Amino acid sequence: MVAASTPMAMMVGPQGILIYNNGYADFAGKKHPDIFGMPALEAWPEIADFNRQNIERGLRGESWTLSGQELLLNRHGELESAWMDLHYSPIMGDDGLSMGTLCVVHETTERVLAEQALARSEERMALAINGTDLVGTWDWDVLNDKVTADDQFAALFDLDSLRAGLGVPIQDFLRAIHPDDVQRVGDEIAQALREGSPYKSEYRLMGKDGDVTWVVASGRPRADADGRVNRFPGVAIDVTAQHRVAEALRESELQFRTLADTMPQMVWSTRPDGFHDYYNARWYEFTGMPDGSTDGEGWNGMFHPDDQDRAWEAWRHSLATGEPYQIEYRLRHHSGEYRWTLGRALPIRDESGQIVRWIGTCTDIHESRVAAEERELVAQELSHRIKNIFAVLNGIIGLSARSYPASKDFADQLRQRIYALGEAHDFVRPHSALSAPTDGQGTLAALIARLMRPYNDGADQARVVFLGDDIPIDDAAATPLALLFHELATNAAKYGGLSAPGGKVELTGSRLPDMYRLTWRELGGPETSEPVQLSGFGSRLVSLSVEGQMRGHLEREWNAGGLVVAVQIPYEALSRSDRLRQRIHD
Repeated sequence: MVAASTPMAMMVGPQGILIYNNGYADFAGKKHPDIFGMPALEAWPEIADFNRQNIERGLRGESWTLSGQELLLNRHGELESAWMDLHYSPIMGDDGLSMGTLCVVHETTERVLAEQALARSEERMALAINGTDLVGTWDWDVLNDKVTADDQFAALFDLDSLRAGLGVPIQDFLRAIHPDDVQRVGDEIAQALREGSPYKSEYRLMGKDGDVTWVVASGRPRADADGRVNRFPGVAIDVTAQHRVAEALRESELQFRTLADTMPQMVWSTRPDGFHDYYNARWYEFTGMPDGSTDGEGWNGMFHPDDQDRAWEAWRHSLATGEPYQIEYRLRHHSGEYRWTLGRALPIRDESGQIVRWIGTCTDIHESRVAAEERELVAQELSHRIKNIFAVLNGIIGLSARSYPASKDFADQLRQRIYALGEAHDFVRPHSALSAPTDGQGTLAALIARLMRPYNDGADQARVVFLGDDIPIDDAAATPLALLFHELATNAAKYGGLSAPGGKVELTGSRLPDMYRLTWRELGGPETSEPVQLSGFGSRLVSLSVEGQMRGHLEREWNAGGLVVAVQIPYEALSRSDRLRQRIHD
């Protein structure tokens, strides 16, 4: 026993005194040599019950074997599991009776742990593979030309899973590869076998129904001790979905570029940070710049020097706020001249609202802008000539009044009415985008402010104020409204609210369902009473303007506090857009 290399130990007598060889000393670890000659129950207290049974069985003369026995032993300072095969037999004395138990130990801990690790690895791999239908594995026995594969791999190549599990020739798998790819795949496999290098290939598989499946296969040949390749394991991944997405992306990109290049506008795009990385063909045709030369911030150098700071400031504001970008600037043409261009851009956002790209356009508006400037000059000249006509009329009326002194009051009123018409004309005359005023021209409130300026200028507080709902008006409505306000203000200055130092007039606008209501209310003037008859020219002019030209309704009320005039006018009488909608409705 002592000479044997296999761990052996004798447990002698009822106490199981331990006597063992060098092999068992290695097995005992840090407990050796202290436990030599010690009772087994004291030497291994953690398995005392286990050893007690074995001592008793040996003394009874029994022989037995325990395979794959797991014991929790303290051999290195802490309890740890150990696995072993144990062979027990009695120690026979000279009297033919058993004097103890002999134990031969074959420890299998390393093998068991390796098998457990392998089983865990295979389980994790099986879970990973079985959890998806995108991955399949194969193992090619090169020497015997047998490829064994799992169910997923067999399904990819349209093979019976049972046959694939037992092993089939590699040619059975190659038959499923698209005819246009099979030669290339065969050459790549041959190269990997020849060089022992990693293998990776992307190719198509043809199903029985004609469907095409894209796979990426990868593996590496394994060599035996003699250097011969004997195994070739690997995996295959179904990437059909990715190919479809990539194909759709390529098709979408082609459609976008085709559409962008056929558009008359210049089209560009940027990254979320504003870096310009795409221009269509129109941009390069217009600017004459080489492809890619205006990427990044190079675009700003294409603007007129007087427009660069303004354009850059507007672009930085849009990048910071995500607001749409719109600006007119002069862009350098390939001819060397600067042409007016309208630049616009909108952000593209993802599902979370984050900006992922900006798409913009540049539209050549040079001719239309030049034409607008020319129209503006014509409009100014026409307006000037019309105002000259009004001035000539006023002059003629003044000269006539000198010849007929009795008509002086009538002439003064007529000149004031012509002045009101001139103000209304100047208020609604056509404007271009360059000359359009910014004070609300084209609204009722703005017209009232213009006509009532003589009564408000120089006063500590405005004597004529507009309250309530404003409304757009056009030139057709401006003329009768100007005559209406002129007559009302003239009478108020002579007899009503504007004749007293502290008096004033409040105009209140209200939007009703079908009509617009305007109320003229005089406050702080002398007491008024209803006249016996309204027969003056001014009264007839007011009624003609409201009820005749504008198809409205006018009511007067003489209160003790002052005159109240209520006017109701159809919406279509105030602007062309409302008239157009009314015609469409009719």
